[in-house]
Amino acid sequence: MKRHALKLAAPLLALAATTAFTAPALAQTQASRPWTNAKLSPDARAKAILAQMTEDEKLTLVFGLFGTDFAPKNFKTPAEARPGSAGYVPGIPRLGIPAQWQTDAGVGVATQGGAERKRGRTSLPSGIATAATWDPALAFKGGAMIGAEARASGFNVMLAGGVNLLREPRNGRNFEYGGEDPLLAGTIVGAQIAGIQSNHIISTVKHYAFNDQETDRNKMNAVLDRTAARMSDLLAFNIAIEKSDPGSVMCSYNKVDGLWACEQPWLLTDVLRRDWGWKGFVMSDWGATHSTAAAANAGLEQQSGWPFDEQPYFREPLKAAIAKGDVSKARLDEMAHRILRSMFAHGLFDHPITGAPLDLAPAMLKAHADVTRADAEAGIVLLQNKGDVLPLAASAKRIVVIGGHADKGVLAGGGSSLVYPVGGNAVPGLEPKIWPGPVMYHPSAPLEALRRQLPGATISYLDGTDPAAAAAAAKQADIAVVFATQWAGEAFDVSLNLTDNQDALIDAVAGANAKTVVVLETGGPVLTPWADKTAAILEAWYPGTAGGEAIANVLTGKVNPSGHLPASFPRSVSQLPKPSAPNEGETRYTEGATVGYKWYDAKGDKPQFAFGHGLSYTRFAYSGLKATAPKGQVTVTFTLRNTGSRAGADVAQVYVSGAGWEAPKRLGAFQKVSLAPGASKTVSVTVDPRLLAVFDGAAHQWKIAGGSYKVLLGQSAEDIVATTTVNVPARTLPVGWHP
Repeated sequence: MKRHALKLAAPLLALAATTAFTAPALAQTQASRPWTNAKLSPDARAKAILAQMTEDEKLTLVFGLFGTDFAPKNFKTPAEARPGSAGYVPGIPRLGIPAQWQTDAGVGVATQGGAERKRGRTSLPSGIATAATWDPALAFKGGAMIGAEARASGFNVMLAGGVNLLREPRNGRNFEYGGEDPLLAGTIVGAQIAGIQSNHIISTVKHYAFNDQETDRNKMNAVLDRTAARMSDLLAFNIAIEKSDPGSVMCSYNKVDGLWACEQPWLLTDVLRRDWGWKGFVMSDWGATHSTAAAANAGLEQQSGWPFDEQPYFREPLKAAIAKGDVSKARLDEMAHRILRSMFAHGLFDHPITGAPLDLAPAMLKAHADVTRADAEAGIVLLQNKGDVLPLAASAKRIVVIGGHADKGVLAGGGSSLVYPVGGNAVPGLEPKIWPGPVMYHPSAPLEALRRQLPGATISYLDGTDPAAAAAAAKQADIAVVFATQWAGEAFDVSLNLTDNQDALIDAVAGANAKTVVVLETGGPVLTPWADKTAAILEAWYPGTAGGEAIANVLTGKVNPSGHLPASFPRSVSQLPKPSAPNEGETRYTEGATVGYKWYDAKGDKPQFAFGHGLSYTRFAYSGLKATAPKGQVTVTFTLRNTGSRAGADVAQVYVSGAGWEAPKRLGAFQKVSLAPGASKTVSVTVDPRLLAVFDGAAHQWKIAGGSYKVLLGQSAEDIVATTTVNVPARTLPVGWHP
């Protein structure tokens, strides 16, 4: 494998030089090597090159290596891999097949912890923060940015696109994902994947499927009614795939209905290939392959990240299984074909990687910081603002900032998605220092940004370790701003309570100053038992490279907050479908498709902060709600007006309600609208018909019952401002229907 990769660059450069200079040379090359003809379809090109490949060359394509040395198994990564990277698949120079250089993850170009030197790169806000923007265009732009950095860093595969639904609010990886609703999560994550792939690289969508907790993730068996799965988690994946056509799907660690996800034919073949018609390749998560014949025959194309698995199942064992007839030669051909097809479809052949610098140009990083700052600003959610204490008044002369290392930087999530910042960790030395750490703070300090923006105010800082001292300082201040953090990461789940006595700190400060503002930097929902005592609450998530500046911009009013929650914040764990902590062994999702806000609706319960909730420094009014259903397609129109004195953006949310559903209503459509003061806009949205339907498992199709449906217009799942009805004819949709 090393021999192939060592010779990769020269043939590609030679081929590029040949094809660039003369038309006759190009024609001659395309005649002898038809797969170089970019006018052919990806399938035709893959078929042509596959016909020239030996069995060993095909086996090279289906076996991926970790891109970093791994001491526990005495593994040394090939020299051709990118240092400190997630993965590497050698190319086939004889045929001009490029290597696959794979990088984590969904917020930027990560470096594995074992690397001697870390790449300093731009980090987007966490995935849940981008979902809180409710803005597909912004998600695409962020994806395009991190994809550009991946390409500039020498990578052509990005392990991004986390779309697992937030079933379990304590899941340690919720920060990587898109929230609790399949339409929102699929739309936002799909847009980000499309942005990444606009750079002629492959992105994954992951973790397929039902990887909804980190506790016992390598053995946990997820059990969920398959009909309910179609209307929840799988619908989120389906929408993301439709929006982006990802080159690869990454199958997850857990079991599904008793079989490992990476050898579950219902997931990999029946749903993904047969029903959805997706043409890419399935790669395993690192360490998620458990067999040779069972995995290959079920639909796994690439064992990834060796040596994390017990055996190199898709290397010598696969060759032996083919010789014995346990895996057919035709199946190996299909595996290789799917990988090659994605490589052709997403430009890996026609736009080869030309370098792999450890450092990027300062001008690129500066421009990209603006992209991630805009994402963070749009995803920050103003949860509460009593007495309009925010934005911070220009007349406030004494402000005390407390806790959260706000004098140093902003928190990031841990694990494989961690992007190391230019300038290094702002708060080094926190535990854990090794996997899934280090605990990372990006060096973008909210305190310094506030001081720059409020030069007329005296802004002091306390670290918050002494609640009594913090309360005393708050009592002497006009406004107190408490930063509260909750670190989350891969391989562990979290409590919904803030750690390190932060609830007591907030209580003490709020008791001393009625104008207490809390800024949360968390990976998902947390409990806020002090909400009634505080004036304002801002959910900033993990805000990325320029997060400190973004938070300050929102606090001061330089930016009007426009984020809305992609997940419900419970009042207590007793409200959850499974109040007990995530368990080992079998996990039965008895709530079925009743995820998130649907659960609260079905139970007649109210969360602390509802799905879709988000305040602004201006006011919005809705009028003229109408719904029609020409040819069964529900179209909803209404007028949105900014009735306040500031420019701002609101997320118009259309919910639909029908009989016999898992819950009283579903999110059917949404649109984020920006308006100047006094301006209005007529908005028209269409409802995906699958969101009016119930999946009929026996008939294997979507079924819409004829009759009257409610259409509800709201600013959150709880704040409904107008309702109308629409008559919809009975209709069935094939299992693979898509817009």
